This record gives sequence, structure tokens and C-alpha cells, in this order.
Amino acid sequence: MPTIVAANDSAVLLNGEPVEGVRSIEYRRHQARQNVYALGSAERIAITSGPAGVEGRLTVASTAPKLDQVPSTSSFQITARLRHGDTTVTVAFDDCYLLDKSFALGAGGHGEAVYGFSAARVREVFE
Repeated sequence: MPTIVAANDSAVLLNGEPVEGVRSIEYRRHQARQNVYALGSAERIAITSGPAGVEGRLTVASTAPKLDQVPSTSSFQITARLRHGDTTVTVAFDDCYLLDKSFALGAGGHGEAVYGFSAARVREVFE
């Protein structure tokens, strides 16, 4: 059975403090992989793993002053508490650094800031 979480019940924290106006959070884990082949064979016999990392994006209505105040040389932690009823999934991004920030404002709408970040690791805990 799938784990279902709801945006209205969820929260995002920056170093333990709530981030207001979060519209979405996205992340992608990636790891360098390389195939290993036997001599004289074109068939893969193993795979080796290399460096791993996490990249994410946090979209916020208008702007997030707490993220704007983070110095570019300082690391921080983002924790997403994703909930729906009795289901809770805590996703923690450790040792994060801001990579970029973009802002968009369209006619008839409101501004949205997108904060790109990298993390050393992501931990997911299903409760």
C-alpha cells in the first residue's frame, strides 16, 4: 500500500524553525555508478558506486527571509515533516548549502521564490 501524505498537514523546517509559505519541496538523490566487465566479455558482471549527493528545490510564496539570511558559506539543515492522518514521514537533508535562488511574478498572481540547495545526505524515516 502506498504512503500518502498531504501538503496541508505537512511542514518544512530550517534548522528547526518553521519556513512559512512553502508551496513545494522537490529533491533528487544521485550516485555515480560504473559498470564492471569481465575480460573478453560484453556482459556486465558487477557495478561500482562512487560519490553520492542530493539536490533539492524549495518553492516559497513570495520569499523566505530565513533562507535569504543564510550566509552562502554556512551549512544548514532542512527537515520536511510530511503527514496525513496517522502517517508521518520525516525527510531530513543534512549539511545543506544554497546553490541558487530565482524569483517569478506573473500578472494576476503572486511572487514565488525557488531556492536550490545541495545536501550531503537525505534521511527518510517512516513512522
